[in-house]
Amino acid sequence: MKQYGLLDSYLNTAPLVSHQVESFNRFLDSSIQKVVARQNLIEPSVEGFALKLGRIRLDRVSIIESDGSRRAILPNEARLRNLTYATPIFIEVVPIIRGIEKTAAYGEVFVGELPVMVRSSLCNTRTMARSQLVENGEDPDDPGGYFIIKGVERVLIGLEDVAPNRIITTREGDGRETKSRVFSTTPGFRARCVLTRNQNGAYTVDFPTTSKGLDLILVLRALGMRVEEMLESASDLLPFKNDLLLNIETSEAKELAPKESLLELGKMAAPGQAEKYQEKRAEMQLDNYLLPHIGGSEAERMEKAKYLIQMARKATIIGNKLARQDDKDHYANKRVKFSGELMEELFAYAFRFFVKEVKYQIERTSARGRKLSIQAIINPDTLTEKIAYAMGTGTWVAGQTGVSQVLDRTNLISTYTHLRRVKSPLAKKHPHFRARDVHGTQWGKICPSETPEGQEVGLTKYLAMMAKVTVGAEEAQIEQRLAELRKPKGEESEGGRETIEARRAQEPAQAAAQGQAQRAVELEE
Repeated sequence: MKQYGLLDSYLNTAPLVSHQVESFNRFLDSSIQKVVARQNLIEPSVEGFALKLGRIRLDRVSIIESDGSRRAILPNEARLRNLTYATPIFIEVVPIIRGIEKTAAYGEVFVGELPVMVRSSLCNTRTMARSQLVENGEDPDDPGGYFIIKGVERVLIGLEDVAPNRIITTREGDGRETKSRVFSTTPGFRARCVLTRNQNGAYTVDFPTTSKGLDLILVLRALGMRVEEMLESASDLLPFKNDLLLNIETSEAKELAPKESLLELGKMAAPGQAEKYQEKRAEMQLDNYLLPHIGGSEAERMEKAKYLIQMARKATIIGNKLARQDDKDHYANKRVKFSGELMEELFAYAFRFFVKEVKYQIERTSARGRKLSIQAIINPDTLTEKIAYAMGTGTWVAGQTGVSQVLDRTNLISTYTHLRRVKSPLAKKHPHFRARDVHGTQWGKICPSETPEGQEVGLTKYLAMMAKVTVGAEEAQIEQRLAELRKPKGEESEGGRETIEARRAQEPAQAAAQGQAQRAVELEE
């Protein structure tokens, strides 16, 4: 059938469930090691003792039989015997005694099991020929992209959400207020930061742990930005300069030093406490809860101040109708998390509990005066059960429900459809009329007609047949490239020979902030 040659060729090179498999493979290749690296040091309340967690290793899928032997299994056996199709996880554990690493003490330790996606890089059917699959009772046309949990096939539904770390500015309240929002996201934490401009041009800032809108000038002074630097950033745009002059003139913080501004923030956060505590509290708020994606140390405070200036600038431009407001429903402002990102969230959540449990067991064993044994302090069931519970019930880390669902096997088309489902986080009981509409930017990405009737209409969607999903990029590489582009012409660049870590130490988070600032908005003449 020649008329379908192009479609056949596309589907042979990009299978309909490739987004699920590629996303999970990326989790196995890099993301899971990053989760371990973020929590790689366990420091219990035992003098002179700590545990360092190193490289993680995942074997092929296998089970432990009743006689204690471990052997490889295939998906069909897991279904028939009501088993979980999972791989054992081994982590390098190095004890640190009085500051000295005892490398040869423990080696690799079994810490739990991780469910494996069928047809992923760790699946035992991945390298099998069609004839071998038939001989072993496997369906050679099975697309994969799902998990087997206690014999039940389960699929992780793609979660649609607003794009993180991007400034989205809208007019609200009949145009009386303009708000620039950023969902500042780091691994395991998400902070909603909002800059509001009222109809008079006054700015306020809201972020987690603050009880009310904070004066922008006070926050900028606490971050270390001088008044001259604020005005310099607005020199090319008269409406923004007018707004900044108004805010500076009406703010009492213009005369305060950065330390005094920090103390003022601390008085709001912890009234009646000692000054030293108030100052520390204010520093903690600015470093950890204000735009955490830029960084969490004192070195990144100036970058956060520049980022806030860009948020204020965009609020002024859109508040004065010099540009169109951002469309929250535009698909460029959305991201869809598939199996890899969802498993990374779940594994990080379960791994935190695992680290806490190990720490507790070390302290308990030491308090009883017993010898520390790796079998006594590491319980593999802690990690395994947390992951299995979430995947078995569908209740995910941030409280979302229905993330893991029983795979629809009514027919092959139903299976493919289920594996390409995309779910909105919005509650189905509320109207959300605009969110349910078919947006023009969904064309070619989301099917305009495939959606259930009733309360789920427009909230549960499906990928278009030829939609291609990217699995993300390494931020460090983009930061490195941006840093190189900022270097003046003729200057010898030694950055190529530097490590990314050294580059970040020299220019902390500048690339991330500039990358967001460049996307702020261009004036429409």
